[in-house]
Amino acid sequence: MDSQTVSRHAAKPDAPTAGTLKPDALGVLGILFFVLSAQAPLTGIAGAAPIAVALGNGPGVPAAYLVAGLVILLFSVGFVAMGRHVVDAGAFYTYIGKGLGRTTGTGSAGLALFAYCTIQAAMYGLYGAIVSGLVASHTGLDLPWWVWTLATMAVVQALGAAGVEMGAKVLAVLVLAEFSILSVFALVTLAKGGGPEGLGLADSFSPAAALDGAPGVAVMFAVASMFGFEATAIYGEEAREPRRTVPRATYLAVVVVTGFFALVSWMLISSYGASRATAAAGKALESGDGAGFVFAPIAAEFGGWVTDVLPILLATSLFAGILTFHNSANRYLFSLGRDRLLPRRLCGLNRRHAPWVAGCVQTALAVLLVVPFALAGKDPVLTLFSWFSGVAVLAMMLLYLLTSVSVVAFFRRERLDPRTWNTLIAPLLGALGIAGAIWLVLANFTTLIGGERTTALWLTLSVPVVMALGLIAARVRGRAVAAADG
Repeated sequence: MDSQTVSRHAAKPDAPTAGTLKPDALGVLGILFFVLSAQAPLTGIAGAAPIAVALGNGPGVPAAYLVAGLVILLFSVGFVAMGRHVVDAGAFYTYIGKGLGRTTGTGSAGLALFAYCTIQAAMYGLYGAIVSGLVASHTGLDLPWWVWTLATMAVVQALGAAGVEMGAKVLAVLVLAEFSILSVFALVTLAKGGGPEGLGLADSFSPAAALDGAPGVAVMFAVASMFGFEATAIYGEEAREPRRTVPRATYLAVVVVTGFFALVSWMLISSYGASRATAAAGKALESGDGAGFVFAPIAAEFGGWVTDVLPILLATSLFAGILTFHNSANRYLFSLGRDRLLPRRLCGLNRRHAPWVAGCVQTALAVLLVVPFALAGKDPVLTLFSWFSGVAVLAMMLLYLLTSVSVVAFFRRERLDPRTWNTLIAPLLGALGIAGAIWLVLANFTTLIGGERTTALWLTLSVPVVMALGLIAARVRGRAVAAADG
């Protein structure tokens, strides 16, 4: 086993050293909050559930979340097994490099950055629109969406530079707020025996319900809702006892997220009645207020005050996701700089041992992605949010697939772990499931982005183009580094 295969922190230092992130900064719960923030629970439910119910398999949507969760869980088995031998802030690109070669791994790093930066930019678009509307309705101050977006970028940059512990504390407050109100609604509805037609267990979880309508659309949106769970490995260097903390956080995140989305979507459908839910979701989408499908039954259960609170929680949900993806992307940049695949200046750390140079670059990338939409006067929800969230999901699915294949290749070659289930069977099953998810995303990409076929085609092509450019850049950079060392 070569020296790069083992953790960079096999021997825990007494204090942070140059070129390393702050060790022992996060426990299982701290990492879990980063993952849940990336999931943006309220955004995922309010944004995806109405479309999945209306255009997918109707009341069978909760079963789609279970299927997506099972696929991600199978993927996680190999992901965790790899993480026991490789601890690095680069996560995906490091894992892929170990299994499929350094060039492929480096090329995938560009794809990972593309995915994280585009999903963050997408969230900035929706966030700016929501905050602009909230401020205008409560204060009368009517400013363009991009003003609030740019101001928030400065706040996110400051929180990222303040250190990973500060970010975890902020996220804990925001995530608990949105997670709690949705969970309480679901548990109260469950305790009451459901809505007008009862719990409707068979209506949502039977094989017939799961396969009704267009189940592929529902599974696609369910998989998209799982985006961000891989952050568990990104924070491995900053975790306490990473070989224990990261696996626990990963499995806990997948189980919690799957159970949460399945339960909440089930209770939403039950609150309408399985026979009426599809029509209600379609009506909400036609009115231009898909979130109303989610907000209405919660307000009916808890009172009208919820109608005022939930839009605010939706904004904080997006802010939490934005901060999480900022932290994920800047750690990728930091790791690439440390490995000399990007300029070494990206390794710059401040007194809190946070990657502030990489953070500044990530914020600059966010500005470059968002500002053109503002200058062109585009609708931030119908274009920036819809287009970039779709392309980010497709890019991330490809990374999941490459990682699963790399896990199998790595353990077939290194023979570090004798467990066949963990290193071969589960990763292969996960790869098959993810390949199926990619096919569903491609087949329904126009629906996913809510745009035209031409737009969908260009956005789809951007993913292999970014991967190809990453591979070319990896080869060029590799030759340059070899020449400098030689």
